[in-house]
Amino acid sequence: MLPPSTRLDTVFAALADPTRRRILSMLLEDDMAVTDVADPFEMSLAAISKHLNVLTEAGLISRERRGRVVWCRLEPDALRAASVWMQGFGQFEPVDLDAFERFLAQELEPRAGAEDA
Repeated sequence: MLPPSTRLDTVFAALADPTRRRILSMLLEDDMAVTDVADPFEMSLAAISKHLNVLTEAGLISRERRGRVVWCRLEPDALRAASVWMQGFGQFEPVDLDAFERFLAQELEPRAGAEDA
């Protein structure tokens, strides 16, 4: 098991990438097959797999094989350590997953429009 500071570094490093944040936003809705996660992105399945590996190593998602299909599931408790750390500064509220989902939707909205252009 990783020391708390290393786990926290891993979570923040995983959250630093917009593709990974978008994947987390997608998984807020429901579990998804890896191929469904990859579908909206203009990158190879291998590239998406690398992003999924980072999210898995950070504990933000879990993956499970069901037959021939690998499913991804959001693990929101992984954000708890980051939330507790931020609360230590007295400026942040506990992580509200509904608010987090709205934040991700707003963050991704301009990019989605740019991709369609």
